[in-house]
Amino acid sequence: MEWTIRVGRYNPEAQNMAGDVGPPYPPPYEAAPTKVYQTFTVDLPEHAVVLDALIDIREYQDETLVVRCACRSAICGSCAMWINGHANLACKSKLKDFTKDGVTTVESPPSMPVIRDLVCDMNPFWEKMRKVSPWLENKQPVPQGEEYRVPNASMENLIQEVACIACGACLMDCESFAINPDFTGPAALARAYRYADDPRDARSKERLEEYSGPDGIWDCTHCFECVQRCPKGVAPLDQILKLRHMAVDAGFTNNPGTRHADAFAESVRGSGRLNELTLLPKSLGLFNIAAQLKTLPSAFNMLRAGKLPPIIHHKIPGLERIKNIFKRVGGRFQ
Repeated sequence: MEWTIRVGRYNPEAQNMAGDVGPPYPPPYEAAPTKVYQTFTVDLPEHAVVLDALIDIREYQDETLVVRCACRSAICGSCAMWINGHANLACKSKLKDFTKDGVTTVESPPSMPVIRDLVCDMNPFWEKMRKVSPWLENKQPVPQGEEYRVPNASMENLIQEVACIACGACLMDCESFAINPDFTGPAALARAYRYADDPRDARSKERLEEYSGPDGIWDCTHCFECVQRCPKGVAPLDQILKLRHMAVDAGFTNNPGTRHADAFAESVRGSGRLNELTLLPKSLGLFNIAAQLKTLPSAFNMLRAGKLPPIIHHKIPGLERIKNIFKRVGGRFQ
């Protein structure tokens, strides 16, 4: 069966590569180098995956094609790349599922530095992993002559994150990372939860304080790309939300993220709808004048576009039902 593969290639050492020069990437990927797209045809069975096609091209059509792979079994994670505009493992992506209009397009993700062809630089990914200190710190005193004894229930909470194979697919499609390269990222924060919630760790509170700072757990925008892209069902967003609950319960609430959640809940509980006019000032801090002044250009743009929130905020009918929901949920926002 014949398949058509369109490969986005990048080689800083080659001048005037043959192929169609792709257009510049749109924001937030505008800094990514443009690719040269070459089209290949391969003859493979119906059950073939994208990696089969790339290896066939490299072995029999163009030996200069650079692609990273190892296990071919969705275990090592090294073949993560953009396939039809989203990060996927090439060894797990069947051609029949990823062929659109007769073509499958593969390229390195524009959110990551590209080395050559389909191989991106994973240093940003590993730097973020190191940032969260992915190891346990022994509680004192250390048991002598025996292992730490941990209840099964405590470890069951961590099973989902342990499945991570560090492929980086979640970071490659993370919108927060694309806009802010300093964002710790979904994979690293999911790994952070694995250690922060481990009963054997002595630095859980210190970890939560670190993760609550700038570029940490509150910088996630809930785009759900990490949930959709993860090939192992780790769902990093779930772990980030758990970290947020842990951080708030530990008392780390003096940050824009917690203030944003409080302001959001306060508005809905008080009027049944979101008061967008007061949400940003309360999130930044009512007395944080410097931060609020930085938002003035955006406010003027909204005003010109006719999207400024209404000055007078009205309550919805039947507000008592909303308040009853808050009472039933309880917790911080009761």
